[in-house]
Amino acid sequence: MQPPQPAQLEVIRRPEAASAALQETRRALLHALDEPDSAAGLARKLGIARQRLNYHLRALERCGLVECIEERRKGNCTERILRATARAFVISPDALGPLASTPDAAADRLSAAYMIAVSARAIREVSALDARARSARKRLATLTLDSEIRFATAEARSAFAEELEAALATLVARYHDDVTAGGRRFRLVALAHPVDAAGAGAANEMEAP
Repeated sequence: MQPPQPAQLEVIRRPEAASAALQETRRALLHALDEPDSAAGLARKLGIARQRLNYHLRALERCGLVECIEERRKGNCTERILRATARAFVISPDALGPLASTPDAAADRLSAAYMIAVSARAIREVSALDARARSARKRLATLTLDSEIRFATAEARSAFAEELEAALATLVARYHDDVTAGGRRFRLVALAHPVDAAGAGAANEMEAP
C-alpha cells in the first residue's frame, strides 16, 4: 500500500521544530527529502558523513518534520525510507512565544508593523484551526482573495481605499448577525501593500515620511 502523500504546507508552531528547520544542514535535508530517500542515499547526495547525517535526521524526526514511510530489509540490516512531512513549511509566530508581534502592540493601522502583526495573527489563528480541523477530518471554511492593481496616481490609490472601506462596511453591516443561533464568527482582513517586482525598483514604491 502506498503511504499517504505529504501535506502541501505545514505550519511549524513549536520553538524546537523552528530551530531544527532553520539549521543549515537540516534545512538541506528537508529540501532533499521532498522525495523519499534513505540515509545512505542522502549521504551520497549531500556529501555528508553518515554518522553526522543520522544525528540531524533523528532531530528532524523528533520534531515531526521528517517521517519514516517504509522499512526495507537489506541483508542483516533494515533500511529506513524517510520523507519530509510537507512539501513546504511556514514558521508561525507561536514559535517565538511572548516575543511574537500582535496587532495591539502596533497601534498605527497605517503602518507596516501593524500589517505584519495582522498577517502574523492570521498565520497563528488559521494554522491552529486547520490543525484541529485535520484532526477531526473536517475541512476548514476559509476564503482568500489575492489580486494586484496598478494605480496611476496617489490620488487614485486614496480614492480606491475609501471606496473599498465603504464597500466592506456595507457588506459587513448587511451580513453581520449577532443573534441567530448557530451562527459562526469569521475574521475579515483586507491588506494593500506595494509589490516588489523581483526586488528591483522597490525604492520607487516607498513614500517619504
